Amino acid sequence: MPGVQTMPGAQTMPGARRTPALSPSRANDFMQCPLLFRFRVVDRLPEPPSSAAARGTLVHSVLERLYDEPLGQRTRDAALRLLPGEWSRLLEAEPAYGELFGEDGAAQEQWLDGAGKLLGTYFTLEDPNRLQPEARELRVEHQLGAGGPLLRGIVDRLDVAPDGALRVVDYKTGRSPRPGYESSAVFQMRFYGLVIWRERGVLPKMLQLVYLGDGQVLRAEPRARDLELTEQRVRALWDAIESAGRSGAFQPRKSALCGWCHHQSACPAFGGTPPVFDPALAAERLGLGQGIAPGLS
Repeated sequence: MPGVQTMPGAQTMPGARRTPALSPSRANDFMQCPLLFRFRVVDRLPEPPSSAAARGTLVHSVLERLYDEPLGQRTRDAALRLLPGEWSRLLEAEPAYGELFGEDGAAQEQWLDGAGKLLGTYFTLEDPNRLQPEARELRVEHQLGAGGPLLRGIVDRLDVAPDGALRVVDYKTGRSPRPGYESSAVFQMRFYGLVIWRERGVLPKMLQLVYLGDGQVLRAEPRARDLELTEQRVRALWDAIESAGRSGAFQPRKSALCGWCHHQSACPAFGGTPPVFDPALAAERLGLGQGIAPGLS
């Protein structure tokens, strides 16, 4: 896709099997509920397509391609013109999304209008004609030393100022977290900041979250100590995942988020029975014994 760039060390040969790696989303899964992590990473239980996830992917794709337009032509109308084509691309890549609306064309149009409103909000927060990102949909990887995990993720946008200062930008199509509930978002951005810092040797100047659901922008200027603590947290998390992967003790953790989980029928906390744990499968999918971390990104 246009605009996709890869950091050194992140290349993958066509047809090659990807090395397991820890991504921010899978790390958050484990912190939220170790059993959910197992269901998604080890058992790979199917989940129904989500209209919210599809809309997020669609809006991200439009914002990525918007920056292919020349300066001065990156307008709201240009973004809206990209919507139908990007939706067709998404359906081709993820046919399951075609099941979201069935034959209900009106529901699909209403859903696309919602995506258009999110794009409209973007233009109230930033002027893309004043920006020239170094990278969009930037695939990043870094192998932590001393038995640490391989980290992997995709940064929505990386801006580089004339003085070399780095700004890491992530788009969110939901609403900004309520006060006191920012930990997951902060962890994700510091995770990306850590990977870029370790790979480039440059501490990012700014970590920025752009929430299109309510038009909020959260910014933080990380200190080296912040990212060092994030690395410590990631290493501790890896130790816990490695231990669970070897023992099979992925415990459920009930929370308000359980209401959104598609796996209650397989969860002991709701009277369900998980699939039989397969140690060999866990070792393969988590990269155990290879000096790398689990969690396919």
